[in-house]
Amino acid sequence: MNEDMMTEAERASIEAGSADARAIAGDRGKGVFHIDTLGCQMNVHDSERIAGVLEADGYVPATEEQVANRDLDLIVLNTCAVRENATEKMYGTVGRYNRIKLHRPNLQIAVGGCMAQLDRRKIADTAPWVSAVFGTKNIDVLPRLLDQNRLTGKPQVEVADKLDLLPSELPAARASRVSAWVAISVGCNNTCTFCIVPTTRGKEKDRRPGDILDEIRRCVANGAKEVTLLGQNVNSFGYGIGDRYAFSKLLRACGEIEGLERVRFTSPHPAAFTDDVIAAMAETPNVMHQLHFPLQSGSDRILRAMRRSYRAEKFLDILGRIRAAMPDAQISTDVIVGFPGETEEDFQATLDVMRRARFSSAFMFIYSPRPGTPAASMPQIPRDVVQERFDRLVELQERITEENLATFEGRDVEVMITGMHGKKDSDTHRVTGREKTGVLVHIGVPEGEPEPVIGDFVTVTVTHAGRHNLIADPDPRKGQTYHVRH
Repeated sequence: MNEDMMTEAERASIEAGSADARAIAGDRGKGVFHIDTLGCQMNVHDSERIAGVLEADGYVPATEEQVANRDLDLIVLNTCAVRENATEKMYGTVGRYNRIKLHRPNLQIAVGGCMAQLDRRKIADTAPWVSAVFGTKNIDVLPRLLDQNRLTGKPQVEVADKLDLLPSELPAARASRVSAWVAISVGCNNTCTFCIVPTTRGKEKDRRPGDILDEIRRCVANGAKEVTLLGQNVNSFGYGIGDRYAFSKLLRACGEIEGLERVRFTSPHPAAFTDDVIAAMAETPNVMHQLHFPLQSGSDRILRAMRRSYRAEKFLDILGRIRAAMPDAQISTDVIVGFPGETEEDFQATLDVMRRARFSSAFMFIYSPRPGTPAASMPQIPRDVVQERFDRLVELQERITEENLATFEGRDVEVMITGMHGKKDSDTHRVTGREKTGVLVHIGVPEGEPEPVIGDFVTVTVTHAGRHNLIADPDPRKGQTYHVRH
C-alpha cells in the first residue's frame, strides 16, 4: 500500500471529541496516551483500533497540548516495515522516547505494528526501556501487557503468528469525524519478491460483506460522509470463497447507503482489476473516480522477476478501459527504481510506460531490500546508478503532474473540507479539502461569504494550479463560484 495519508492541515484538524474533554478536565484514567503512527493507511486504521482498545480499558487520549509538553503516561509506536530504513527509524524514535522517560520514570512505551511483528524479542533486548511489544495480529493484548509491565517492571513481549481476531472486531477511536477507514480484508496472498507484507500481515482474510456494510452504516450514523475501503489487495476481496464479483457488488452496495457521500478504496492489484469493478466505479454515484494503481515497473523482465502477475501492455490496456469509462479519473501509482537486475533498457521501459500512462501522481521509491524477501538476496545495483535513474523519473512525473493539475484552472470543483487552517492556510486564511477525485485544494473564503467547517462541501472555481495541489481564491464579483453545502 502507498503511504499517502493526510496533509498537515488534515492531521491538525483531527478531533478527539469527548475523550479530549476528559483529558482537559484532568481525568487521566489509567493513563494519558499518545500513538505515533508510521507507514500506510492500514497502519493508520490499526492505530484507531489500538486507541479504541486503550480507551475501552480506561486510558485517555492526550490533547495536543499534552503531547507538546510530553505530559504523557503511555506512548505507543505503531511501526512500518516496508522500507529499508524502517528499523533505523523505529530504534531512533524509541531512543527519543527514552529521553522523555528519563524525566518521566513512570512513562510506559509500547511498540506494535509490522516491525514488532518481525523483530519481536530483539526490540526488548535492544531497548530494555520498552514496556510492551505486540504484533499486527494481537492488538487486543496491549492493555494486559501494560498491566503486567507495571507489576513486574520487565518488558512484556507477545506477538501472535496466527490471526484469531480480525482488527475490525475491536473497538475503534476514529481519528476523523467525517472520514472513516474501513478494512474489508487483512493480509496478502501474493508473493512479490520485494515485499515483506505477507510476512508481517499473513495470508489474506476477508470480512463478511454484511459486517462491512454494517460498520459503514455505523460510521455514517456517527457523522462520517466519506469512507475509504482498505485491503492489501482490496479488489481481490471475495476470491477466497470463489466470488470474483464480491468487490464490485460491495461497491454497488455502498451506493445504497443513505448519507454516504463519497467512497474510495486502496490499494487494488492490477491483475484483479476486472471490467465489473470498472463498471461499478463508473455507475455508482458515490464511488469517487480516484484510483491508486501500482505499476512498480514498466519492464516485463523486471515485472517477471518481481512476480507481478501482469505485463506492461496488459497494465496499459486496463488503464485505457478505466479512462474510457471514467475520463475524469485521477490515477496515481507506485514505482520501484533499481530493482535487482534492472538495466538501463529496463528503466527506459518504465519511463515509456510513465509517459503513456500520464499518472496524476506517483509514489516513487528507490528499491529497498527487506531481509527475508527473495529480492534481498539478488545482486544489487550500485546506489549512484539507482539515484540517477530515480532523479530522471521524478523529473518526468513532476512535469506530468503539473500539466495534469493545470487542466483544473478555471473549472468548478466540489471540495469536501477536511482541514482548517494548516501551517500556510493560517497566513492566507484558506481552508483545505479534497476534490471528488482526491486532488488537494486550498480555498480562500471570499469576504462576506460563510466559512465552511470540516465536513462541509464547497463548490468553488479553481484559480491557480500548484505543483501538487490546487488553489481556489474565487471572486464572486467576477462570476467565479463559491457555494457552501452543509
